[in-house]
Amino acid sequence: MSRIDLRSDTLTKPTQGMREAMMNAELGDDVFSEDPTINGLQDHLAQLFGFEAGLFCTSGTQANQIAIGVHTRPGDEVICSSLAHIYLYEGGGIAQNSGCSVRLIGDNQGMFTAEEVAQNINANQDYLPRTQLVSVEDTVNKGGGAVWNFAELTRISTLCRSIGIPFHCDGARVFNALNVTGILPVDYGAAFDSISICLSKGLGAPVGSVLLGSAEFIRQARRRRKSMGGGMRQAGMLAAAGLYALYYHIDRLQEDHDRAKATELALSACTFVKAVMPVQTNIVIFELRNGIPAEEAVRLLAEEGVICFAFGPTKVRFVFHLDITHDMMSPLLSALQRVENRLIANATTLIIQ
Repeated sequence: MSRIDLRSDTLTKPTQGMREAMMNAELGDDVFSEDPTINGLQDHLAQLFGFEAGLFCTSGTQANQIAIGVHTRPGDEVICSSLAHIYLYEGGGIAQNSGCSVRLIGDNQGMFTAEEVAQNINANQDYLPRTQLVSVEDTVNKGGGAVWNFAELTRISTLCRSIGIPFHCDGARVFNALNVTGILPVDYGAAFDSISICLSKGLGAPVGSVLLGSAEFIRQARRRRKSMGGGMRQAGMLAAAGLYALYYHIDRLQEDHDRAKATELALSACTFVKAVMPVQTNIVIFELRNGIPAEEAVRLLAEEGVICFAFGPTKVRFVFHLDITHDMMSPLLSALQRVENRLIANATTLIIQ
């Protein structure tokens, strides 16, 4: 039985064209800023989003943690959502790397308003941590791939700039968001003081994120990256994969969104599903009915050839990506129906017993 692996969009393998671009990349020593392919990637994304400079990092986590460290000092406080990746999935890095506390806000699929930000900025008192950074994630992973309203991001940006607090974006799946909104990258970037752009999720590169900001911000970020062991040498082959993805894999993101939407519709018709979070991009999160444990659903799906994982006690996540093809959709939907039949049969057996 062939597997349909929906665990994450980080699972993609480089396409043949990407592999060729990697093998043919021009190389140099990036610690000396002499790798032309890395320089080209950094410059390309900085120009695309309207920033002065960029820094190639090993991962989105590293890029985010570097940004937090540059924007803050120990004892400061970071405002973000309770669902934010920087809070939940970066190993406690805000505290460990930057010595900062966190103010968690927002219950709307990981999003919040400018008014909520204003209400949570600490007064200038000796006994309070200094509010020094606001961070958003777009799209919101734990929010089911939810896309931020750009007008709200603009309002938050205006507030932050009026009181001198930096505004950072964890753009882990930002091109998925831009696909939905139609906002130009240069207009989107203008709302932020820094943004991390992940290349290894929907875009399909094997490694890497690029952190964008002002020239001075990136100068400090580069120094911090070095202290975190992130100085790379002939890493242009990795950067070449990112450049290839930016040239050839952005437009195809709509295919992932369409397949996620079709799956949302199929799941909504399943009796074992209580609810599906509204699908906007490539992530589908659904809640199981009648207290069915997520691990049980994951096990049954795996037996039917669909690989995924629990996203809470009674929630399951699917993520669509470039390795999930059109030909896999019919087997996927058939597998959902077989799981439906098995759960109905199990419930009937329990009632009879």
